[in-house]
Amino acid sequence: MSRIVTVGAAQMGPIQRAHSRREVVARMVEMMREAASHRCDLVVFPELTLTTFFPRWWMEDRNEIDAFFEREMPSNETAPLFNEAARLGIGFSLGYAELTPEGRHFNTAVLVDKSARIVGKYRKIHLPGHAGHEPWRAFQHLEKHYFEVGDLSWGVWNALGGHMGMMICNDRRWPESYRVMGLQSVEMILLGYNTPRHNPPAPDHDRLSEFHNQLVMQAGAYQNGTWVVGVAKCGVEEGCEMIGGSSIVAPTGEVIGQALTQDDELIVARCDLDLTKSYKASTFNFDMHRQPDQYRRIVEQRGAVGPEG
Repeated sequence: MSRIVTVGAAQMGPIQRAHSRREVVARMVEMMREAASHRCDLVVFPELTLTTFFPRWWMEDRNEIDAFFEREMPSNETAPLFNEAARLGIGFSLGYAELTPEGRHFNTAVLVDKSARIVGKYRKIHLPGHAGHEPWRAFQHLEKHYFEVGDLSWGVWNALGGHMGMMICNDRRWPESYRVMGLQSVEMILLGYNTPRHNPPAPDHDRLSEFHNQLVMQAGAYQNGTWVVGVAKCGVEEGCEMIGGSSIVAPTGEVIGQALTQDDELIVARCDLDLTKSYKASTFNFDMHRQPDQYRRIVEQRGAVGPEG
């Protein structure tokens, strides 16, 4: 018997700095109710869902910075989302900026089951952008300034009827992110992103933003025999355009659902987790075909080094 997980990819339109968490959560609750009308088991929200993408600004006031972070989850502001999820019997994943009790700052996502219990947490590892003030840019990308590198690796959890994993935004460009979860028999990867169309250090990449977004998600899905649910926060946010293209990708590498707008939009797909089995048992049978003793350079070396001579 097939194992069907009906997924709602809950793309979010722009969130401006003036928008309160209460306003954003109300939008999310509305999308969750729409997902319930489609009998979804799981709703996937984007990276840093609760606020505007604040790393585009250089800030030095610690109080100003920390106002974008969540000290607890759920909080008073996010409780309505958790309460509605429990009432509707829907699981969800949510990306947000996390401030720990020890004062550490992470770009974080949580996985929440149908009883509104947090069952998994991931902290973003591949932080893009830069750490220093670069005022020449039209906008900055200061994730290395505001966040620490995640310290939880890429977990996979038995939840919602399958093996669920998470990654965040730039992680999707790195094959290691998928493979670490692939080696834990992941069947569905939940991925939120906030991706500016314009890349100031490499503007020649701008025209390829959507293509590169699709390329890496489709490759990661196929090469690890897993579903990938990629969900954007997108549109023109504080003058910065972010790409949409939220997609549900099958283990075949095929896109079976995709957003058409840059606004709040729900994409729904019935995902058969058993579709992963033939890929895991044949082309990507890791136990049969991988040669990890030949991959030592991947973990022993960080930067690229050319051949001698």
